[in-house]
Parts: sequence; C-alpha cells; structure tokens
Amino acid sequence: MSLITSIYDTNHGYRQNLTTIMSYLESLIPISDHPLQFKYRLQNPTTMTDALVLKDVHKSYGNREAVHGISLEVKEGEIFGLLGHNGAGKTTTLRMISTLLRISSGSISVYGHDVATEPEKVREVISYLPEDAGAYKDLTGRAYLEFISKFYTSGDAQREMVSRGIELADLGDRIDSKVDTYSKGMMRRLLIARAIMPSPKLAIMDEVTSGLDVINAYEIREVIRSIARNGVTVIMSSHNMFEVEMLCDRVGMMDQGNLILLGTPDELKERFDAKSLEEVFVKAVMKE
Repeated sequence: MSLITSIYDTNHGYRQNLTTIMSYLESLIPISDHPLQFKYRLQNPTTMTDALVLKDVHKSYGNREAVHGISLEVKEGEIFGLLGHNGAGKTTTLRMISTLLRISSGSISVYGHDVATEPEKVREVISYLPEDAGAYKDLTGRAYLEFISKFYTSGDAQREMVSRGIELADLGDRIDSKVDTYSKGMMRRLLIARAIMPSPKLAIMDEVTSGLDVINAYEIREVIRSIARNGVTVIMSSHNMFEVEMLCDRVGMMDQGNLILLGTPDELKERFDAKSLEEVFVKAVMKE
C-alpha cells in the first residue's frame, strides 16, 4: 500500500489521517535550500542502512603510505562526495572500495560484504566508473551497451538491461552513431549508462565531470541526481568544490592521504564560518 493510499484509507478517521501526514512530513528535513538541490533525507540518519563502511583503512606502496587510516560511513541512498586536490588519496580510496586495490590494513565493507574476503560478493552490488574510462570507438552506443550487457545476463533480461541503458544515456538517435563521433559529454553519458544499467546498489564514480564544459557537467549532475532518486547509493570523487556542494548530501575532505573533515556542506560551512566548501577546505588545510 502506498503512502497516499494509507493516508486516505476509508477505514481510518480524519484525525488519524492528519496525524499520519504530519508525522511523515516532520520526519523529513531539507538538506539544502539551493533550487538545484531541493532534496530531502530522513531526519535521523542513524536508522538508515550502512551501504559502505571504512574502518582505519591504510594503503601503502612500499615505504610510501598513500592513505592514512581513514574511517567513514555512507548511508544507503546518499550521494557522498570525496573532495581533495590531485594526489590527496581520493582515487586510491575508490579503487580499494571497488576491489581493484588491496588494502594494506583496516577494513572496508559494502552492504555487509568485506572487500578483502568477499570481493566477488562486493562486485555483485557495485559499479565503478574511473576518470579515464573509455568505450570501444568502432561500436555504436547501442552495440557497446549490448556488448557490456552480455557479461551480466542473457535473453529477455539482457534486452531489458540494454533498454535501461539506452534510456539512461538519453542520446536520442545518436545511440546508433559510432562512439568515435561522440562529444566528451555524450561519451560520459554512455559510460554512466553502462555503469548503472546492471542496477548496482552502490555506484562509485571518479571525477565524473572532469574536463566537461558547463552545460555537459550540469547535465551529468542531473543524471547522478536521478540515479540517487531511484535508490542507488553514490560515492564520487571530485576536486570541484562547487559541484560537490551542489550535489552531495555529505562530503569527506582529504589532504595528503588523510580524511581531515566529514559532514554535510552546511555543517562544514557553519563550523568554519565559510561561504563555500572551497573556503572550508582552504581554512582546514591552512589550520593543519
């Protein structure tokens, strides 16, 4: 039974219906008043499922430690942003989450599955889109999605997956053009569709709008919002502070392999008496 149906069930009185409506509305709070990000989340996030948990995670390359004991949680349905300059440890962290890099110590779990001991289970519920991802340029967009879908399923399920990918890419007639004729924005749309069409529970995206112009970057952010509205948890990295502030429910700021700040954009701005996340980051790094 839907919320609306339950509210207007004729077996309940008006007063009880009104109480139901008010209780539901009071459980929601606005994350941001920005017109491009009028999103709502549950007021008590501690009751939400942990999609991702990192505990004291380290990653070393020989004698050089790239990630220094970071701990964080991402709730189911969140858009979580990892912020930091190039070399801060964002991509290394995302690759450990996606099982592409082994952690040196600590633990990472994705929907209850440990990346070190259950990598296959983790891969069943995630998708990973690296910054430098590409597609086979001699294929059309449709043929590329069909090719990728065969790694996951077959028959009617495969056709449904491809149909979902085409809808996500939203390239119109250009879905039947060769990939080597696509603009960078069109290519990124196709790659996001490839990552989301298998219906992952957690989407991992690295610098997803890097190198895009203003219009294409805006359109990709809208695609990510749509994905989250449909129940996919998103963790993304970026060095674009404006983008993360507009898009993400919570952010973690990294510097030299350390997680130096964690919270909602509004919380962090209030804490540092700052007008933007960029100002927060500068103040936090200088404070160190």
